[in-house]
Amino acid sequence: MTGWTLRAFCAALLGLAAFAAAGGALAQDKGTLDPKPLPPLANPSSPATPARELFGRAQEAAPLHPDPIGFYSRGCLAGGEPLPINGPHWQVMRLSRNRNWGHPNLIVFLKQFSAKAAKESGWPGLLIGDMSQPRGGPMLSGHASHQIGLDADIWLAPMPNRELTREEREEMMSTDVVRDDRLDIRPDIWSDGHVAVIRAAAMDQGVQRIFVNAAIKRALCRVAQGENWMRKVRPMWGHNYHFHIRLFCPDGSNCRDQDPTPAGDGCDASLAWWFRDEIIHPKGGPSKSWPPMSMAGLPSACREVLRAK
Repeated sequence: MTGWTLRAFCAALLGLAAFAAAGGALAQDKGTLDPKPLPPLANPSSPATPARELFGRAQEAAPLHPDPIGFYSRGCLAGGEPLPINGPHWQVMRLSRNRNWGHPNLIVFLKQFSAKAAKESGWPGLLIGDMSQPRGGPMLSGHASHQIGLDADIWLAPMPNRELTREEREEMMSTDVVRDDRLDIRPDIWSDGHVAVIRAAAMDQGVQRIFVNAAIKRALCRVAQGENWMRKVRPMWGHNYHFHIRLFCPDGSNCRDQDPTPAGDGCDASLAWWFRDEIIHPKGGPSKSWPPMSMAGLPSACREVLRAK
């Protein structure tokens, strides 16, 4: 990698850090037992209205043919389906957010994956965090991606062997598996079960990428270096309480896949970069912020998704 390319690579990753760090923190924010409807927008048709304000108010899916439209961080979802809040091997968390929606491919995947993960890990099942909003699109808080119904967060804590109460789903916290110094996992928390769950996801042919904290990637490299599925497991800021699954775009959809994962298992110098002091402890002022995305920043088909009744 040339010096210029390395600098550009680092700058691009640092540009994502603010989004990823915020998403990691907000993913653990508690919900509420009494969610209030958002107030009507004064001028929803204004070009200046942030897209997140429009999509964040949609309570039901767009009654259109299922289609993930655009890119994971710049798109929307037609014909979304909700994941039932309870299943044989899963329970949905933070119900007040109404983010348990996805493309039908994601719903089928989570049902099948949760059974496989439970069997291979010995866990009763999985706790499912944020997926997408009913019509996808930008969210009011917590994520830059999750916009097209092909992303899902899986908590790094086993599902209890009982049905959680509504209050527990809103207030229970996941488990931080990363040490305070961010250099490795917590050996008193990390288990073979965590490895088995992530491996089960990564070995699925429909999975494009899995995002984990760099310390988790380091722990996985100790036990699975050289295994082909490891190339899908990519380090990212945050993700110490959950890991993020991303599916490939369905054939024939209006969706754009992320670039292919690099060759190799990712247990090389590219992983060491994440543990440099300036990456773990960035210096300087607050991270740069960007204005919220407007509808002009999304595919034109997303206007139809919002209007559909």
